[in-house]
Amino acid sequence: MQWINLLLLAGSATSLTLRSSSFTPSLSSSFSPPTTTLHSPTPSTTPSTTPPLTMKIFDWKRREADESAITNVEIPYTLSTLMPAPGSVHRRKRKGRGIAAGQGASCGFGMRGQKSRSGKPSRPGFEGGQTPLYRRLPKFVGKPMGPGHRRKVYNVIKTGELNGAAEGDIVRFETLLATGKVTKSKYPIHKVVVGKEEFKGKGITVQAHAFTKGAREAIEGGGGICQVLSRTTGSVIEAPVA
Repeated sequence: MQWINLLLLAGSATSLTLRSSSFTPSLSSSFSPPTTTLHSPTPSTTPSTTPPLTMKIFDWKRREADESAITNVEIPYTLSTLMPAPGSVHRRKRKGRGIAAGQGASCGFGMRGQKSRSGKPSRPGFEGGQTPLYRRLPKFVGKPMGPGHRRKVYNVIKTGELNGAAEGDIVRFETLLATGKVTKSKYPIHKVVVGKEEFKGKGITVQAHAFTKGAREAIEGGGGICQVLSRTTGSVIEAPVA
């Protein structure tokens, strides 16, 4: 039995060897790529007939116009030579003249909704119910015109406080403070206004940073002079006209 098994194993090994030796893959191929020669481009000696690139002028009134005077950099710009850029001026868009024009029927406002109806759809500043911008911004006390606005706040001097001055005296806040007519000043600049007490001064020179119209008329009506002082230096900047 052992001899028979050995013979069978030897025969199967021989058949596998023959089968593996009979398969020989071919490494050669019949495909050969086409041979192409690269040609270097030769410069063309013939002049090109392609026109130079130019900007298209959409305004038909300027296509044939002579604009040599405008393009000349040596000529300065004047009101007579200023013209709009080519293509910047368009004709008026005609709405509601048929659907073929592109803006007919609904005229670009859509078919439904509040903004497509006639009349004013909403008030200026309305944002659909949410808090609008003019209410979202913070409020600045004393600045009614916004953050960049500066209001001039003056210390008030009433005309009745000038009655104790003699004729020819120069009256200003410092002299009134020294005589006890006024006791304090909250602001560094002063303005003369008309008070409840009647003004009786004659021929005095009043110096302040501002005067109301009524106070100026009362002082000048009594033969006095109003001189406006600078807010920074305190010197007289408006001398009386002789």
